Amino acid sequence: MTPASTPATRSAEHTIALRVATLPRDTNHYGTIFGGVILSYIDQVGFVEARKHGRHRWVTAAVDRVEFKAPVLMGDIVTLYSSTSRLGTKSVTVEVIVEAERYTSGEVVQVTTATMTMVSVDAAGKPIAFREPSTA
Repeated sequence: MTPASTPATRSAEHTIALRVATLPRDTNHYGTIFGGVILSYIDQVGFVEARKHGRHRWVTAAVDRVEFKAPVLMGDIVTLYSSTSRLGTKSVTVEVIVEAERYTSGEVVQVTTATMTMVSVDAAGKPIAFREPSTA
């Protein structure tokens, strides 16, 4: 979450990194999408955003608090937006916003936000400067 627990708002810097339709295999016994499925999407989006800064092996070092504000329902279209909020030497900080477009009404609701740290590593898993030649 952003400071003071206010939802992040999508800005021009946020671009679509992933868009998926939810399926029955993603649901729990309540008919909503497992939180772990959404977390997996967030992790993928972190990689997609980090990869913009270099063709390296990028790994997730940290994911800040992920608080689900609304459920994702079977049939919803989930859109994940990303932007880079900080560039380090060996890591990037990625902001992710998750929205669900309701299958029945078309209403778009913000599901959650996350801030994650992605680190570029070499073949041995040692952090390296991402401005170095490609390691992928």
